[in-house]
Amino acid sequence: MALHKVATTKDLPPRSARAFQVAGRSIAVFNVEGTIHAIDNDCTHDGGPLSEGVVNEGCVVCPWHGAEFDLVTGKALTPPAVEDVRCYKVLLSGGDIFLELD
Repeated sequence: MALHKVATTKDLPPRSARAFQVAGRSIAVFNVEGTIHAIDNDCTHDGGPLSEGVVNEGCVVCPWHGAEFDLVTGKALTPPAVEDVRCYKVLLSGGDIFLELD
């Protein structure tokens, strides 16, 4: 497992999201009222940018076709997506945001 610093908490204020390129992957990082979540940025239905989606009650809705994913588990909750997205462990240290990737 490798840790990758992607941002600071100042870079990602509450109710915001950004996509980061980490180890060849596009990862969406969300700040949901102070809790940081990280999932693959590409919707499994048609590759929509999940970092640009609307977050509602711990889920993100893909801006392209409305598929919904759980931010904690990555589970695809609504069609048209049927495949889950990968989740990443987030570690906070002194205001820095790290992702753990295998």
